[in-house]
Amino acid sequence: MKTHWLIGGLAVVFAMGALAFVQGGDAQGDGAAAAESGQPIAFPHNQHAGAEEGQNNMDCQFCHFSAERSVDAGLPSVNSCWGCHQVVAGRTEQAQTEIAKLRGYFERGEQIPWNRIYKISDHAHFPHMRHINAGLECQQCHGEVQTMGVLNERDPAWGGDNMGWCIDCHREPDPETGLQQASTDCAVCHY
Repeated sequence: MKTHWLIGGLAVVFAMGALAFVQGGDAQGDGAAAAESGQPIAFPHNQHAGAEEGQNNMDCQFCHFSAERSVDAGLPSVNSCWGCHQVVAGRTEQAQTEIAKLRGYFERGEQIPWNRIYKISDHAHFPHMRHINAGLECQQCHGEVQTMGVLNERDPAWGGDNMGWCIDCHREPDPETGLQQASTDCAVCHY
């Protein structure tokens, strides 16, 4: 009986050690900003989508390419990111570190394993295409992401995890007709 406990205890110790090693980083040199964000690469939304001087003013749908035609907004492939960054170098040491990680994913032929920030409950559906095609701007749901640096949490104003927030938007009167903007029938979101 003691042997089983000893073997089990050693297995737990080795598993915890392996987990600490994996959590501690890898040979790619994960930077502090990526570690703080919980993302594999510290992607500054404001640098890419921001409109101030020195920023790139990229439209959200440049990277989230399927938002207007799919349920999911989509994420860019490593090839898309690398297509720009094999020419566009970072201006800071931190940016160069993050671009080096991108290059590593590209050279290994791996997609970047992003951690999802915005997610509604599994029992509800949010088809991006319906909302984009109805004329909503990304910022109406996601906040002013183009002003945010590396996202590690949702905009505090985002209420997508609260059904009342969605219903309030659906009930909002259309400025032209005065009628509510979208149906509040349960089957619209719960199917």
